[in-house]
Amino acid sequence: MLIRRQAVKVLLCIVAAAGTAAFVFVSEDVYAGPNSKPVKVLIVDGFSNHDWRQTTRVIRQILEDAELFDIEVSTTPASPDAPEWDTWRPQFGQYDVIIQNTNNIGKKQLRWPREVEEALEKYVKSGGGLYILHSANNAFSHWQEYDRMIGLGWRRQDAGTALEITEDGKILLIPPGEGKGTSHGPRLDTVVRILNRHPINNGFPERWKTPSLEVYVYARGPAQNLTVLSYAYDKATQKYWPIEWVVQYGKGRVYNSTFGHLWSGEVEPASIRCIGFQTTLIRATEWLATGNVTWPVPSEFPTEGTISLQERKPESGL
Repeated sequence: MLIRRQAVKVLLCIVAAAGTAAFVFVSEDVYAGPNSKPVKVLIVDGFSNHDWRQTTRVIRQILEDAELFDIEVSTTPASPDAPEWDTWRPQFGQYDVIIQNTNNIGKKQLRWPREVEEALEKYVKSGGGLYILHSANNAFSHWQEYDRMIGLGWRRQDAGTALEITEDGKILLIPPGEGKGTSHGPRLDTVVRILNRHPINNGFPERWKTPSLEVYVYARGPAQNLTVLSYAYDKATQKYWPIEWVVQYGKGRVYNSTFGHLWSGEVEPASIRCIGFQTTLIRATEWLATGNVTWPVPSEFPTEGTISLQERKPESGL
């Protein structure tokens, strides 16, 4: 597919509220030329309360089908007692993007070696890209720099600032101790609303519907150097909350969202087959690596009233 080249015009606005700086990227045009070489991606998995094996498999396939990426997987040893523990040292610097697909919520003994934690911090600060995949933002509450990288996550009421979005798109800061800890209601077909235009969502409709989405309420964290890209309505609280956001951490870029839920026992879930999610996954991964997006918005992208799903590929499970 030939994609027309366009010039880049990016405005950087810094909005400060209650001591928190938000970097808002407003893109008028996005570079759309081909990449000269594949983006090297490492998926890190190994434990989660979600189906991390199937998640890795389908995420890898979606990215490989785009023919923009070279994907590898590194699986965390089962425990510090495992013989591989002392030698498991992913070489983050060999990759353009790290996709974090582990979650130790409820099992705090599951974690990475401290040396690996420090290596990820250094990698992102030095300019690496980090994709926080769904429940990966529940992980590692012990790790202060991880909280800074992800911006917001599944945390206690006193563990950071929460961001509420008003119906007209203003951000309200909820200080630590106020409101509640992070939770979500039943997964529902949900309308995603664009808050800030960005290379990732350039060309998306202002509102589009995705199936079986978890809307996190009171996601909490440092909320520093963070830009909310989209938000959605939660019926229980009757409020709007962030769905996806990006964080500037040192020289590196981080993308975080609640898209991509795949629970144990689910097969071919609509949440993964959503063309809106798949398009976002590809474009966010490309942006994390290059700062640019070349992957086009497909004609079958969902609308505010219509969900759009990828047809199943029998040979692959999607």
